Amino acid sequence: MTTEPTESLLERAKAAPGALSRAELARLVALRDPAEREALYAAAYEVKLRATGPRVSLRGLVEIGNACAKNCLYCGLRRGNANVRRYEIPEGDVVRMARWAWERRFGSVVLQSGEIESDANTERIVRIVRAIRAFGGEDFAVVLSLGEQTEEVYRAWREAGAARYLLRIETSNPALYGTLHPADHSWARRRDCLRALRRLGYQVGSGVMIGLPGQTAEDLAGDIAFFRDEDIDMIGMGPFLPHGETPLGGVAVDRARQLELGLNMVAATRLQLHDRNLAATTVLQVLAPDGRERALRAGANVMMPNVTDTGYRRNYRLYEDKPCLEDTSEQCLGCLSRRVASIGETIAWGEPGTSPHFLARRGSSREAAAEPR
Repeated sequence: MTTEPTESLLERAKAAPGALSRAELARLVALRDPAEREALYAAAYEVKLRATGPRVSLRGLVEIGNACAKNCLYCGLRRGNANVRRYEIPEGDVVRMARWAWERRFGSVVLQSGEIESDANTERIVRIVRAIRAFGGEDFAVVLSLGEQTEEVYRAWREAGAARYLLRIETSNPALYGTLHPADHSWARRRDCLRALRRLGYQVGSGVMIGLPGQTAEDLAGDIAFFRDEDIDMIGMGPFLPHGETPLGGVAVDRARQLELGLNMVAATRLQLHDRNLAATTVLQVLAPDGRERALRAGANVMMPNVTDTGYRRNYRLYEDKPCLEDTSEQCLGCLSRRVASIGETIAWGEPGTSPHFLARRGSSREAAAEPR
């Protein structure tokens, strides 16, 4: 049997979403040849232009606390890391940082923290979301990234005005997930949380780590299938980088290959799914100074500049070598604006950046706009 040329695969993928098999997706993810990879990125960029145009949606990221009940084997915030200086940003300061992003015409704000399940935390988030909605209104989306919770908690936050939720599955392979987490962590519960968020009407985001120990190209192709099967609206993926204060801290990684895999995965996901929001994640900038711009050219359309006060940033490190720890929010925004302009794209100022897939599923932009953001 002859192997279909890469160029032919890319033409089929551009023509319609879902055109490729898992084996074909795995082949694209694994590409090494520079010319083939550039063709992959160009094809994905063409699809992105049809879906969202040459426009980048901004999500202002506020890392509101770093306490975490989880003990994931790769994460610097894991509860077993005694070297982390734990913090919780006061509610008024969280609202102030969100207002800063709104005043500068960001489309949304992301509130992110370690995973905590408690009545006190639930009510704290309700108060913060309501305060942000009070000044931000319908066109400034509140996005939460606060881990696994019960459906009742997700409902309370939704009713307070949160519109979107990010919960990375980390890998769609339950066996691989088991090698990255203690026995008391459940892949099935994480998946079920995504389904609960969907039932409640959130725009749902998920994502995976790329280049994990023991991960194959077939696993990554399975991740793209997971995004399709679970009807995910927003996707954020980044290459795995070890953190020295974790059980996986000694794993050796080929950074050049991690960057290739990360960009390949962004492009393959865009080609297979067409209309999802895809993030150019910060970890790509760790691997190359222009890593995020290269992701935009490979099909990503969202960036999440950090708007957390600098005094907190160095204590929120999921991986090592996190960039921009000392830069102010103004400096980060200016740098990002220049980076976007350098590749001929523009920032969608003042627009919530709703996922085209979410709009299509809801039937019309008017109906989706009526949803609390």
